[in-house]
Amino acid sequence: MSLVSHLRVVLHQTQGPDNLGAVARLAANFGVAELVLSDPQLQEMDGARRMAVHAGHVLESARIVPTLPAALEDVVLAIGTTSRQNLRGMPTLSPEEAVEMLARHAQRGKVALVLGGEKRGMSDEDLSHCQQALVIPTRPEQPSMNLAQAAAVLFYLCSRAQAEVPERSVAEGAPLRLVQALQARMRQVLLDADFLNWQGPDAVLSEMIHSLTRAALTKREVELWLNAFKHLGRCVARPATPPEPTK
Repeated sequence: MSLVSHLRVVLHQTQGPDNLGAVARLAANFGVAELVLSDPQLQEMDGARRMAVHAGHVLESARIVPTLPAALEDVVLAIGTTSRQNLRGMPTLSPEEAVEMLARHAQRGKVALVLGGEKRGMSDEDLSHCQQALVIPTRPEQPSMNLAQAAAVLFYLCSRAQAEVPERSVAEGAPLRLVQALQARMRQVLLDADFLNWQGPDAVLSEMIHSLTRAALTKREVELWLNAFKHLGRCVARPATPPEPTK
């Protein structure tokens, strides 16, 4: 099966109608199946319609949601794009590595490629809703790319990727909303157990969640982990306040 048939492209906080129209045209060029706009910042759509040559159907079928988590809640893997190489707690992938990962996880369910807004790209908070990040390598004097140009590079690579059809039935992959519920539960329980540092818990927690992502857990497996941490939480529950700093 082709990767693009299982790919959701999410444009987060898109501002430029010309860029939106260009991305819609690229989606039609390369057969991308689904376009979602999360928290769009558009003032008008006429420019998008002008740029979306022979791709009006893509614009018409694009879904609009209020937040990035809402756009990703049912996918099994989300990869965000950034021009920053050093992200705290999140390794970055090359486009080729990212597409290979998307193709592998597409066997388990819908996967998402997230592109940030034109003004500032994806913030750390935005990327925290993704499980991985990718960087398109560019020259250091001009590290960022135009939204539509970045989409062209990535859509082309995705269109050439094939997600191998497994020989036997693959169990349903865990949707991102369930993985993030597990992450929130783990965070609280491991803080209460003094495993995580109250002053900076998220870097270690992100490493742990990345290991679960690599394991490609099924929905049932994540539900088991979540129930286990719910029971552990009852054993170690404390008031949700950080300890006093030592003098």
